[in-house]
Amino acid sequence: MAAAPPTRQQRHRRTHRAATRRRVTGTRGLVAGAFLLPALVLLGALVVYPIGYSVQRSFFDRAGTGFAGLDNYVEIFTDDTILTAVRNNALWVVVAPTLATALGLIFAVLTERVRWGTAFKLVVFMPMAISMLAAGIIFRLVYEQDPDRGVANAVWVGVHDTFAESSGYPKARPLPVHPLKPAGKGAYETKEPVRAGTPALLPLVGVAPAKMPGDARPAAPPRPEPGTVTGTAWLDFTKGGGGTPNTVDAKELGLKGLRIEAVKDGRVVASATAAADGSFTLPASADGALLRLPESNFREPYNGVDWLGPTLVTPAVIGSYIWMWAGFAMVLIAAGLAGLPRELLEAARVDGANEWQVFRRVTVPLLAPVLAVVLVTLMINVLKIFDLVFIIAPGSVQDDANVLALQLYRSSFGTDAHLGVGSAISVLLLLLVIPVMFFNIRRIRRESRR
Repeated sequence: MAAAPPTRQQRHRRTHRAATRRRVTGTRGLVAGAFLLPALVLLGALVVYPIGYSVQRSFFDRAGTGFAGLDNYVEIFTDDTILTAVRNNALWVVVAPTLATALGLIFAVLTERVRWGTAFKLVVFMPMAISMLAAGIIFRLVYEQDPDRGVANAVWVGVHDTFAESSGYPKARPLPVHPLKPAGKGAYETKEPVRAGTPALLPLVGVAPAKMPGDARPAAPPRPEPGTVTGTAWLDFTKGGGGTPNTVDAKELGLKGLRIEAVKDGRVVASATAAADGSFTLPASADGALLRLPESNFREPYNGVDWLGPTLVTPAVIGSYIWMWAGFAMVLIAAGLAGLPRELLEAARVDGANEWQVFRRVTVPLLAPVLAVVLVTLMINVLKIFDLVFIIAPGSVQDDANVLALQLYRSSFGTDAHLGVGSAISVLLLLLVIPVMFFNIRRIRRESRR
């Protein structure tokens, strides 16, 4: 049976509802457009226009009046300084996000089951509250070459001196009037052989009284002892003047710890170490030998590693970045770890998997989306790294630590500014970021379809 055609009243109601719907939809579109307009204006003024202007400016010369074509882009890949920045950026993109993400993963997993895990996470995350400027100043001091000021070298020198004997008197030396002469390789020896029963004098100068050992005592004049070689090694310098060379004066200090060797025919036959008052005693075998002060007494002290030198400056700055951002990675990964289905982890343990196998075959694959988010975020972040390099790297090695963002600043606002090259570098940075952003967008869309 065919349906009855709609009445005139029904057609009128349908037409009225459709018109109302169109009016409401149109009204909502206008309202939405009104609310979006300020944001779109700001987006165009602060993002779209600068990008367009930078692309246009990159094709002009230094003055901006002559068309340069691709010359500015060619200079990016031919100038040695800019090429160093490109290589360093590649190193940053590969190393910094990977290490920060790996450390964040390790911290998140290891602190999951301990009671003080929250406190540890708080401590690791705290550097995120510090600005890049402040972090750069902190690490500029940390990497200071002087062990008395730089924490890194203070620790390094402390470890080194634990396993290697340090020199006590690096600046010590004899005067021409002293009974000592150079013996080669930084050592000194007596001008004449020593005899048993006759005291030997080993005076030195060149040591500041403030650098003397704290427990050094006034030098004791040597006393002859039959059958042995005795003597005194001392600092032949009287504070305030008035001392007599080659004579142990009352205010002069003994060279505590100085090593003395008795050498016959190029062979060491006996050795001794000076006491706090500089006195020493050698056996009868030293009779007729030359006394040698080996170069180990006078080596320059170990001053640690040149962290901010041309070789290590980039790894050092990357280390400071990881110190700041490992906490960020840890927090995001810990949030993802908290949402993992525990029954899968327990099932793996019931099946006989050890903790390492559970971590490698279950935990990491389940955390892959979170790890991808962290890794991509840090990759975008390191592409525009500027503050840490500019502050930490001294001016003498900034070319060695150079990165694209820093070179962009130097090319655009430095003493020899070239806005064409600076704009080309900014376009290059944009092109490097776009693939990472595209990958991130695809991953987010893929996740939303699940």
